[in-house]
Amino acid sequence: MTAHWTVSDIPDQTGRTIVVTGPTIGGLGHHTALELARKGARVVLAGRNPAKAEAATEAIRDEVPKAELELLTVDLADLDSVRHGAAAAARYGPIDVLVNNAGVMGTSYQRTSDGLELQMATNHFGPFLLTGLLLPQLAASGDGRVVAVSSPMHRTARSAPLGDPTRQEGRYWKWHVYGQSKLANLLFTGELDRRLRAAGYPVKALAAHPGFSGTHLAANGQYGRAQGGIASILDAAVKAVSQSAAAGAWPTLMAATADLPGDSYCGPSGRGEMAGPPHLVGRTRLARDRDAARRLWEISERTTGISYP
Repeated sequence: MTAHWTVSDIPDQTGRTIVVTGPTIGGLGHHTALELARKGARVVLAGRNPAKAEAATEAIRDEVPKAELELLTVDLADLDSVRHGAAAAARYGPIDVLVNNAGVMGTSYQRTSDGLELQMATNHFGPFLLTGLLLPQLAASGDGRVVAVSSPMHRTARSAPLGDPTRQEGRYWKWHVYGQSKLANLLFTGELDRRLRAAGYPVKALAAHPGFSGTHLAANGQYGRAQGGIASILDAAVKAVSQSAAAGAWPTLMAATADLPGDSYCGPSGRGEMAGPPHLVGRTRLARDRDAARRLWEISERTTGISYP
């Protein structure tokens, strides 16, 4: 099944509630939400920009007129926003799947209002807090699932991000930090799944990566926009040499819906995991380092102020 998985393998999702972060039109989250809505799920589009989330809703309804969609405002780079968003999500009742898709890539050095570096805040600490706050609703579903969207760039990380997250040690290398944030996604997935099993929670954690997909992520990270001048040139160049964002969403959809064990990692099956139908893929030794995962977990709990069960 996993060697030739396609969206036609997604089971009926009627009656299930799935939260997808980062639903901007044309991105991985948008295509993930679209296919889940097509299969009957109630999909919660969780984004930091209400206007963009509303536009994504309209785009999905253009293809799936009867789509059951909800909007949730949450900025993962702002821990207070995450707390407010999670509180608002209580109205959805049990949640079957949380897809931690939203992220930033290769941004210039910036500190958030919480004093955290922007990439680590958005890609790791925000999702860590959101997952913990939604965990009771995920458990209430009886068979919950958390999916982290990582990247092949986790392989570039030479060390785990285990220093003080409020301080910058040495020169800032944006691509090194991006790789560390994607490594953090995998360390979090493994540690979360182990803790959930040990606590007897009916929730499992999995991860996925999209390979090289034609999204606006690179242009947004470099120039703060996807259109206009050099940003348009970079955006077009990425799309010319990559698989579509729709195809890039397939590994996430597989991780969210296929019958897989916890801590599974889905990615493209083509050369270099850059494109192709999804299957189970490997990860670096560092991404499997349980001691690093435990230490990152402890740092993350202190940083976000949440303690998991």
